[in-house]
Amino acid sequence: MKGKIITSLFFIFVAITSLVFFIIAVIIRVTTYPFDKRLRLLHLLTCFWGSLYTYIMPPWKITVQRRNKIKNNKPYIIISNHQSQLDILVAFRLYKHFKWVSKAEIFKVPVIGWNMVLNRYIKLVRGDKKSIAQMMDECEMHLKEGSSVYIFPEGSRSPDGHLKQFKLGAFLLAKKLNLPIMPIIIEGTRFALPKHSIDYHGKHPIILRVLDEIVPEKFKNMSIEKLVDYTWNYMNTELKKLRMEMYGSDSI
Repeated sequence: MKGKIITSLFFIFVAITSLVFFIIAVIIRVTTYPFDKRLRLLHLLTCFWGSLYTYIMPPWKITVQRRNKIKNNKPYIIISNHQSQLDILVAFRLYKHFKWVSKAEIFKVPVIGWNMVLNRYIKLVRGDKKSIAQMMDECEMHLKEGSSVYIFPEGSRSPDGHLKQFKLGAFLLAKKLNLPIMPIIIEGTRFALPKHSIDYHGKHPIILRVLDEIVPEKFKNMSIEKLVDYTWNYMNTELKKLRMEMYGSDSI
């Protein structure tokens, strides 16, 4: 019962504050777009907006590590593992400029989705070849403009926390545009807010750790397949290390 009350109060707070933040977002978009084409200020507001919902939940003890590895004004293909919808709110705690690649359904959510449109985030219809091609074109456009893009290469949330097979899109972009890949690992969100659940699940530590970037010089002679395998193995190894630090076991 306590968990359901906390969940209900949380979503009421989200609904009320989202309306306020969206009005502010519209004002920022209208007033700053002429001199802020990449919408950096609007994204910064969105980072605070999303982060606020993690600040008000003390049981979600979130730690962001090594965020200074992401240099300002340098475009990256940012990738991370995906355990929970909470990953998105946690990633906003980076307070770094990027464009999300997100499934098209989220853009239809009132207020939240409208803000994603304002930010020029990138929508994707899973399994739709035309949408995938358009997504790649939009990612390329934003990267050339100097904005990073944030992609979950697994495509969907892992049901058990184990790293799923990566899709190729992020790596094709890195090879084509000769840009660095910035890997990030997130652990703990799968316990705080499991897949297919919106209920409160008590106290859980959550860590987002920025890894060393994979520079173009590292993969210039790799095939796409080798680059995918290299990145997957690197992130999987680091994810196991993180779990050992947090739980004393890499199999949890």
